Amino acid sequence: MTADKTATLPLPWLLLLLSVTTGLVDAISVLGLGKVFTANMTGNIVFLGFAASGTPGFRVAPYVFAIAAFMVGALIAGRVGKHHMGSPLRRWLFIAASIEAALLWIAAAVAIGFDVATQSPGSSVNIIIALTGLAMGFRNATIRQLKVPDLTTTVLTLTITGLAADSGLAGGTNPNWARRIGSVAAIFLGAAIGAYLVTHGGLVAPLILAGTLIFAGTIACMLHPAAARPL
Repeated sequence: MTADKTATLPLPWLLLLLSVTTGLVDAISVLGLGKVFTANMTGNIVFLGFAASGTPGFRVAPYVFAIAAFMVGALIAGRVGKHHMGSPLRRWLFIAASIEAALLWIAAAVAIGFDVATQSPGSSVNIIIALTGLAMGFRNATIRQLKVPDLTTTVLTLTITGLAADSGLAGGTNPNWARRIGSVAAIFLGAAIGAYLVTHGGLVAPLILAGTLIFAGTIACMLHPAAARPL
């Protein structure tokens, strides 16, 4: 489905909601799992470079683990998306949301009893990294196939660049400025909420919240008549 075909769909609103969950997941992983990203791979590559140079406080394994899980999730989503090409969009959205939410809810179950301060039990760290990395990789590949401009739900570098480079001060026409600002604000909001929940109660609540927002928001989007169109 191309960008012009999504114009009558509530997809932009759904993607803004998903951007909130990105902030939640990054707060969970960075603050709760020891300075590792499971939604934003750029940070992991940078941290991996720190670890490779022997910088104290950075270990190679968590970043490699997160990147590998993310790639597996993206690979699966790519195959799922191609398999459902030509099917109603709502079917694909439901499958994608169900998988992503289920992975986050399973991670919440694993996080019960996990102590953020001591990072114990240690096995839980790797499992939660894997589950959230799979979910976010699946998410990114799914959003990539939707092709909605300026709403990647996870990466803001190009969004912020566009706000400046396409602004009136730069001689531009400010295309999609509201959507771009909304994307930045959504991830900021999710990160703030996630940070509060992690620091005041651990990982379970933000993981449950992220999965619930993803699933509920997708169901609401599916109810729109235009979601019956083929992908």
